[in-house]
Amino acid sequence: MSPIRLHLFAYQVGFGDCFLLRFVYPDGTRRHLLIDFGTVGMPAGVDKAAQMLRIANDIADKCAGKLDALVATHRHADHISGFDPLKKGNGPGSIIARLNPDVVLQPWTEQPDLAENATAPLAAGQAQALAGMNEVARQLKARLDTGPKGLAPELNRRLGFLGENNIANKGAVNNLIAMGTRPGARAVYAHFGSDDPLSDVLPGIRTRVLGPPTVEQSAEVRRERRSDPEYWLRAPLLFARKSSAGSTASPFPDAPGIRGSKLPQSARWIAGRVREARGAQWLSIVTALDKAMNNTSLILLFEAGGKKLLFPGDAQIENWRYALNQPEIAELLKSVDLYKVGHHGSLNATPKTLWNGFSKKGEAQTAGRLTSVLSTLPGQYGGKSADANTEVPRVPLLNELAKDSDLHDTHRLAADALYDEVVLEL
Repeated sequence: MSPIRLHLFAYQVGFGDCFLLRFVYPDGTRRHLLIDFGTVGMPAGVDKAAQMLRIANDIADKCAGKLDALVATHRHADHISGFDPLKKGNGPGSIIARLNPDVVLQPWTEQPDLAENATAPLAAGQAQALAGMNEVARQLKARLDTGPKGLAPELNRRLGFLGENNIANKGAVNNLIAMGTRPGARAVYAHFGSDDPLSDVLPGIRTRVLGPPTVEQSAEVRRERRSDPEYWLRAPLLFARKSSAGSTASPFPDAPGIRGSKLPQSARWIAGRVREARGAQWLSIVTALDKAMNNTSLILLFEAGGKKLLFPGDAQIENWRYALNQPEIAELLKSVDLYKVGHHGSLNATPKTLWNGFSKKGEAQTAGRLTSVLSTLPGQYGGKSADANTEVPRVPLLNELAKDSDLHDTHRLAADALYDEVVLEL
């Protein structure tokens, strides 16, 4: 028996993802799947802790106290922080744990006791994957909390955001492991080509795992490209500086003055630049960690009642390319009906090959038009300037989504709205 309708609840988590999928069957049966639950920044005036508890309780109400499956696409805080039960057990993760999901699905890199240098999942095995990356992020965040001198406010903000997002989220990670190993439940750690991980809990629905590939399948996922033709505008080098020409009394006429320093005047300019370079290096390191983590993200394609629903988490180009290079997968993706926009609308998570291949794009009122769902919060990540255009969400992509799909974006929700509900007849 196949479902006849999908109710998708896209929750207002600011910069994060949280989606509850309700599949309705002809006999009235309902199956519920939760995909991600995290945030690293709420809209102005929205209390993060209170909002996450509201969402957790609403999820519990909507699924009548029982989740059939839970998906954590990858470890970033903006996707899993809501699964943290907190030390006193009064966090949103405790509420979700009581929903007793039958299946907890995560990428292969999250398999407990997996060696840090593993290139493929183990039949059995258990060590914190990505632990080294998380530790670097933790140390950086601790360093920033001491208020290091010489960092521009915007650089300090970006470092803090990325550092927080890449911290191991130990409470959430342990809770996910516990939910997947409780009696009657099972944990699945999937990669490209894995057998349908949800067939026993979502009848009449086929779930294809299109990413991430293992390193053995594609070594490219070890790194992230600085630029690529697939991006929504190529990103130039960070911190590139234009050279100044002409002779003046000062060799650095455009440099701001450094005041209040105990250093000799002759050393103040170079000291400021050393501090700035240190901040740039920190940003380079933590950005690389952020990108690598995104390339561990699950890409899931659900096929139900003749419709296709694509949920790629934060997968970026190296993750995507392996799937898109498979002719049968590229053909399969052309007829997607609902697309959860990757990585909150960033420039490198919706490859142009993927977007241009969607056959159901079209102007308003087009029958069977593509539905797109975007969970994001502007001003949190990246930036827009004469030298770099990395703001999230990326404006050219937003324009395309609005023009050629039925776009639902959480950052346009009213301040008191908890979610946007999308209904799709299957």
